[in-house]
Amino acid sequence: MTSSFLPRVVLKAALLKATFFNVALRGAAALCAMAFTVLPDTASAAEFPDHPIRWLVPFSAGGGSDIATRIVAKHVGDALGQPVVVENRPGAATIVAAQETARAAPDGYTLMTAGMSTLALNPSLYKNLPYDPGRNLTPVSTLVALPIVLVTSPGSDLTDMPAVLRYLRSEQPGSYASLGVGSPHHLAMELFLESIGGRATAIPYKGTPPALQDVASGVVPLMMADLAAARPLIQAGKLRAIAVPAAQRSAQLPDVPTFAEAGANPFEAAAWQGVVAPSGTPAPIVDKLSRAIVAALQSPDVVKQLRLQGMEPTGSTPAQFAEYASEERERWGAVIRHKGISVE
Repeated sequence: MTSSFLPRVVLKAALLKATFFNVALRGAAALCAMAFTVLPDTASAAEFPDHPIRWLVPFSAGGGSDIATRIVAKHVGDALGQPVVVENRPGAATIVAAQETARAAPDGYTLMTAGMSTLALNPSLYKNLPYDPGRNLTPVSTLVALPIVLVTSPGSDLTDMPAVLRYLRSEQPGSYASLGVGSPHHLAMELFLESIGGRATAIPYKGTPPALQDVASGVVPLMMADLAAARPLIQAGKLRAIAVPAAQRSAQLPDVPTFAEAGANPFEAAAWQGVVAPSGTPAPIVDKLSRAIVAALQSPDVVKQLRLQGMEPTGSTPAQFAEYASEERERWGAVIRHKGISVE
């Protein structure tokens, strides 16, 4: 080995050592960066929540979705150690609340009660929907199933199903109260009209309470309504229950027949609600919220309260809710396309 070769060997070894050292430093830095990108989610989930949570309801106060949300929110707040403040944001077939939720910070402090309209119906009803349920909203858990009941004004001649059928099949089209074009109640009535060959004009309302009030006073003769909201008025004699669109009678209205028992074609329809958060909400926080909601829905006190209101508690994992919402979007989308229903 010559003397001139030694410096080159030493220099090459030094360069290799330096390169290895730099790579090691970069690797350590990358590991640290990865640690810091993972740790905040874990830490925030452990500390979450440290201030009140907003829970938006896209309907007026007093409807079935509002009642269910307030019952569950109280127990969720108790379990998480922070108040859960329910805020009503009615309007535009739940779009107002959905947009507000989609734009909120994805930190777990904004939730929304979202059901058929928000997640399954609006995508087929609106060509330019200002939110994408699959991309802008994160499923947290299913909430409740909301049975529907056909009600009429107690001062009207619509005393039973045969009278309703005559009214809806008459030459002059009748009318019915609806919670907006494309709402579950509107679609239920449209499917009913199609099954009997009837006609009627939908009179839209922003919420269940004002619609029921107008049916009770005779301004509009009938509607498909949430059983939860209609039941107190039915029991008070302010509304007449004609039939439930279900395979079996409701335990809350055992004297009210099913559509088939009342003399109409067999017919089934029900609404459902779940809970969503803004897209991008960390998975550990979504899971923590989901577990709190499911635990509340399994509480005997909550189950009793919801069933007394005519609602059936559900509850699910985020993944189960995402799958269910996707299936419902396909199913109801086919119905909307077949009926040619559009709001634009």
